[in-house]
Amino acid sequence: MLYHYYMKINFKLLSAALFAACFIPCAAAQVTVVKQDGLKVYLDTSELNRNVAVGETFKIITGQEKLTNPKTGKDLGFLYHYSPEGKIIEVQPLYAVGQLPEKGEYTVGQEAVITAAAQTAVVSAAGAASTDAAPAEKALVSDRKMKTYPVLQREIISAVKADLSALPGEEIAALDTKGNLLLYTEENGSLRQLAEKKLSGKEPLTLSALDVTGAGKAQLFAAVYDGKRQKISTLIFDASDNELKELDSLPYFVKELGCGENKKIYAQKPFVGGAKGGDVRELTYEKGRFGVGKSVFNPRGNWLTGVNYYPVQTAEKDNLVYTAETGKLRLRLDNGKYADGPSLFAKAPNRVKYKQDIIPFYPSVQAYGPAGRATLAAVQNTTALGILSESFGSYKSSKIHFLTYENGTLDVRETVELNGFLYDTNCTALGILAPQVVSGGQTVLTEIYR
Repeated sequence: MLYHYYMKINFKLLSAALFAACFIPCAAAQVTVVKQDGLKVYLDTSELNRNVAVGETFKIITGQEKLTNPKTGKDLGFLYHYSPEGKIIEVQPLYAVGQLPEKGEYTVGQEAVITAAAQTAVVSAAGAASTDAAPAEKALVSDRKMKTYPVLQREIISAVKADLSALPGEEIAALDTKGNLLLYTEENGSLRQLAEKKLSGKEPLTLSALDVTGAGKAQLFAAVYDGKRQKISTLIFDASDNELKELDSLPYFVKELGCGENKKIYAQKPFVGGAKGGDVRELTYEKGRFGVGKSVFNPRGNWLTGVNYYPVQTAEKDNLVYTAETGKLRLRLDNGKYADGPSLFAKAPNRVKYKQDIIPFYPSVQAYGPAGRATLAAVQNTTALGILSESFGSYKSSKIHFLTYENGTLDVRETVELNGFLYDTNCTALGILAPQVVSGGQTVLTEIYR
């Protein structure tokens, strides 16, 4: 189990009590369930007098009871009971696809209500942030597509999609909270497990994949923490022949940065405290051995999960993107100045006690697109029950904000809302791979792309 600075509290029962019974809001649109497939629910929207958008919420009506004043006999209408709240993930001309946070006994023909999602507030680059519920100046809900994989009965910290074996196509590898390294292949719309490796005595931190050896297929780099020895290191694996074979280990924290052809993999020296700690070196492979080169950049006191080093501003020079002490996403510019994004991103479910420090491993900041015109993808985890639950490190859902740097500012351009919270993200050839942890410790792998 991961060590958390604050003890987690289970808010599931309290949340259920808050939503156990309520009246159908007058602004909600009532529709019919026409199909259920696992956590996915198909809703008939053909007779609605408005368009449904991705990101809106819905609940299935699970029951009702008639209310009557016992003294007067007056009919007060019906009290409705609902399923847990889901999100609309796909919209078609005559129907919408919603995703529920957990399994339930629902049937075709049941009614559901769809409620328009509140818009995310626009936040200036100067950091003058409004709350999530504040009115937005413009709609930020994204029209990006999402591919959802079958639910995994595991709590996944980090997942990658890459060509990992001699088999045709790409595989998916994942690290779960119990320290298991897993290998899957996509087969007929499902995920078939090919291999599993227990990382005994190791707490998982993050997972990366890149062909460093030149073998024509990627190697896996699992960054882990040994609590007994107080050591952070990275285990390197080959995934040939449906087997996870350990090749080597390095006394560094290893993480991939960049996306697509611009993806590189870096090694960071473990450190304790201080803005100057944790220098970053490019990973090397020479004469059959993994190693590290010269220092490339300093992450400003961040571990590599909350950092990216990529030519965001210009094509000529890399720019460091990192999480500042204020919690803002910060871009270090070529002229030595900085551009700050919204104060949204310093929310880390993954924390370990390393020596005398409690270290938050922030969800990765992805950077992709043409050099000098890059897009950043950063995670905002949403607390389970407001400020109180943040103190306990408890999260329930998340958003991925897509940001660009233009005219001296780092601004959110669009937002994808997810049902589960995220420990981490990784880049794929298609887009961003986000392992959403939903109710019950299950994970929904979601690939977000254009």
